Amino acid sequence: MKIAKRFSFIPKTYNQRKALWGFVFVLPWLLGFIAFFFVPLVNSLRYSFSSIEANANGMSIKFIGLENYIQALTVNTSFNRTLVESIIDVLVNVPLIVIFSLFLAVLLNQRFFGRSLARAIFFLPVILASGVIFSLESTSLIQAVNEQNVGNSGAINAFGSFELQKLMLEAGVSKTIVLYLTGAVDRIYEIISMSGVQILIFLAGIQTISPQLYEASRIEGATGYEAFWKITFPMVSPLILVNVVYTVIDSFSRNNLTTLIRETGFKSFNFGLGSAMAWIYFLCIALILAISTYIISKRVFYYE
Repeated sequence: MKIAKRFSFIPKTYNQRKALWGFVFVLPWLLGFIAFFFVPLVNSLRYSFSSIEANANGMSIKFIGLENYIQALTVNTSFNRTLVESIIDVLVNVPLIVIFSLFLAVLLNQRFFGRSLARAIFFLPVILASGVIFSLESTSLIQAVNEQNVGNSGAINAFGSFELQKLMLEAGVSKTIVLYLTGAVDRIYEIISMSGVQILIFLAGIQTISPQLYEASRIEGATGYEAFWKITFPMVSPLILVNVVYTVIDSFSRNNLTTLIRETGFKSFNFGLGSAMAWIYFLCIALILAISTYIISKRVFYYE
C-alpha cells in the first residue's frame, strides 16, 4: 500500500498515459525554446517599441511606442507590398503543394519497379535547397543559366500554358480555376522543390493504413477511386492539417519579406523597425495558421 501511494503520480488511465508521453515528446523543444528563443523573443518585442542607438556605452534603448509599427505600415515603401505578395504566394501555393504531395504519395505507395529510386528523386529538392548547395543559387553562374533558360524556354512555357488555358476555357471550366491551374503549371519547379517533406509525411501515413480495409473494399466491389475517397483520404486527413501548418511556416520562412527584415535590422542597423516588421509578419502568420487550423480541424477524421 505504501509503495502504491509513493508512485501515485504515475498515470493510471490510457488518456493520462497518452498525455504524459505527449508532454515527454514536447519537452526537448520546450526546454530549447526557453533556453535559446524566449529571451530573444522578448527582446525583439521590446525593441519593436523602442528607438535603439549605438554609443560608447553600448546601446541606448528609448521607448517610442508604436512609431516603428506606423513607420513600417505607412512610411516604408517596400514592406506593405512585400507583405501582401508573400501572403498571396502562401494562399496560392499551399493548396497546390498539399494536393500535389498527397497525389504523389499515393502514387509512390504503389508497387512498381524502381519505387525506391522514385522516392529518392522527389526528396532530392529538399537536400538541394539546403546548406552550401542552396547558396550556389545566388552565384553569377546560376543566374546566367537562369537567364538563358528564360530566353530559350520561357516562350515554350508561355505557349504551353496558353494552350492549356484555351483548352480548359473551351471545355467550360471557370476562368478563375483556369488561371489558378495554369499558374500552378508555371510554378511547377517551386511546387516540387517544396513538396519533399510533405510527400514523406503523407507516405508514412498511408503505409500505416491497414491493408485489410482495402481488401474488404475490393471484396465489396469498390473501385480505386472510391477506396481513395472512402479509406485513404479520411485516414490521412490529420496529416493534411500537419502538412498545411508545415507548408505555411516553410513558405513564410524563406521569401522576400524575411530578406527585407534582415536587411533592415542587420544592414541598416535599424533594429527597432526590423523588429516591428518581424512582429507584424508574425501576427499575419499566426492569423493564417489559426484560420486554416480551425477550418481543417472541423473536417479531420481521427481513428481510434
